[in-house]
Amino acid sequence: MRSPLLALLLAASSASAASTVPPGYVETSDWLERKAQPERYGPLNLLDGRDTTAWCSSGESPAPITIGFKDAVTVDEVRVYTGDGTDRAAFKARARAKKLTLTSVDAARSLKVEDKRGLQTVTLSQPLSGARFILEVVDRFPGADDAAPVCITDLVFYSGGKALNGTWLAPRLKYDARLAPLLGTWFGGLEGAPESFLSFYMDGTFRYTREPLEGGGPTSVTGTYTLSGSRLSLDVPKRGKVAARLQKGGDEGVRMPEATLEVEGPVAEEWGREFRGKP
Repeated sequence: MRSPLLALLLAASSASAASTVPPGYVETSDWLERKAQPERYGPLNLLDGRDTTAWCSSGESPAPITIGFKDAVTVDEVRVYTGDGTDRAAFKARARAKKLTLTSVDAARSLKVEDKRGLQTVTLSQPLSGARFILEVVDRFPGADDAAPVCITDLVFYSGGKALNGTWLAPRLKYDARLAPLLGTWFGGLEGAPESFLSFYMDGTFRYTREPLEGGGPTSVTGTYTLSGSRLSLDVPKRGKVAARLQKGGDEGVRMPEATLEVEGPVAEEWGREFRGKP
């Protein structure tokens, strides 16, 4: 799969500049108590730097978690607080992530931690670069029983010695069931080889990028968006308001892979009319 323009821009930017870029979204298809109390163990808890919240998932194979940044970054260190660190009893009762895989567009790194409370530093043998990373739990320390959910309290990304997320980001990490299906990156063009990418971030901004598969150079457009009820409006520079329609393709509050986003009006001729929830 071709990399988004956000990843390509890294080659022209310095690590020090990239190190100031915080995550723009976190998305996954399922987590513990998602329907009853979606904010309690949701993936946003991974980035808030607080040991009073945790992400947890039931099942043998937790759904992958995608973490997107507003611009390309270089990650050379990850600090992991495995398990449910909200209290000692919860830490022992629930399974703790033992080995994780962090994947960028064209590379992957293994993160291994010990079975103990608190942040553990994992230095990457080779940095990972990009604007979009996928986190997967590969192995776990067992909980009190076989059905115990697996948890991670915090995941802090570092670039050049600077933290990209932490407690300062917590005020932005408010779960919103209306926004949750929209946040993340949408893919346009051929399945398996997209050439258009439309990303929505927690701070109310979006970025459209295009990498033509044949001829022409990459392009990028940034702007703001608003979501009023079920109506999505993009404020595109020099083009004005552009309406889009979200087909959720899944349960309320979560975007499923089969979800689509349809752009309306003249801009669709340039961007493409439909964007998918998966490459």
